[in-house]
Amino acid sequence: METEKILQAAPAAEAAPAAAETTATETAATATATAAVETAATETMADYKQELEASFRKIAVGDILKGTVIAVSEAEVTLDLNYYSQGIVLAADMSKDPHFKLMDDVRTGEEIEASVVMLDDGQGNIRLSRVEANQILAWDRLTKYKEEARNFELRVSGITKGGVICYLEDIRGFVPASQLSLSYVEDYNPWLSKFIKVRVITVDKSKEKLVLSAKAILQEEREAERARKVSMIIPGSVLSGKVETLTDFGAFVDLGDGISGLVHVSQIAQTRIKNAAEVLKVGEEVKVKVLKVNEGKISLSIKALEEGQPVEKIEEYKYESEGELTTSLGSFFENLKL
Repeated sequence: METEKILQAAPAAEAAPAAAETTATETAATATATAAVETAATETMADYKQELEASFRKIAVGDILKGTVIAVSEAEVTLDLNYYSQGIVLAADMSKDPHFKLMDDVRTGEEIEASVVMLDDGQGNIRLSRVEANQILAWDRLTKYKEEARNFELRVSGITKGGVICYLEDIRGFVPASQLSLSYVEDYNPWLSKFIKVRVITVDKSKEKLVLSAKAILQEEREAERARKVSMIIPGSVLSGKVETLTDFGAFVDLGDGISGLVHVSQIAQTRIKNAAEVLKVGEEVKVKVLKVNEGKISLSIKALEEGQPVEKIEEYKYESEGELTTSLGSFFENLKL
């Protein structure tokens, strides 16, 4: 009998911890649910308080309000202003850019700043104008863009005498012909409606002047590409080129891809010569050996290609230019075209 009592007591002993664990889990779940309800209630009260405060704020004509786009149509954009009235921006008040289209360029959920032009449009909405707001806000942004040298891809919206027109922050920007390309541009019509990458180079709010440049970006890209190509040239390699310039101190050789190198006068022939013109002619095809590449400057030799001839150290030299005396090859390398 005692054995039976022990056996019966064992399951009961095992069940007790399980019951306690279940009770603890239920208690924790209840506490979590209660905390969630309290948090939700707190957030609801906070939201309500914020909405209540917003509904009592005073709005006047000329104020600039920020709203979230909640609807877009061909005729207008509707904004949630966190106010008891919604904001309406008509298509004509959204942008001065002739290529701007509400259905293509405005997205639900994006934030827009616009000026109050009418407190009640007759249907209980606040009439707004983004065009007016941009005339106030855009210039500070444009100044910052200039300082940051930020790039933008903009559509060419029009052509005019001396250049093309692009809009940035809804401000009419002018891209002069001299800033449109690396090469001379005579006909602007092919550029119309195309997208170009530009940078702000002039901002003058008092004169409502905004000047943009595509050339500045293209020059940087060209220089970066040249630097990349120069870095791939290995000292000791043999290249073909064309003599493009002759000077008393040597010859500049066009190696192609916009890259030039200098053959110092001491590296042109085995015999000593006074200037490159004694041996070479402009336009002449030559083979050269790369002696050194340093900081984008390329030092070349013609005589080093002659069999069995060692490459001598390039001599230092002096020459007079506009009354000034210069010593060292490095000074001449500054004239190297890259």
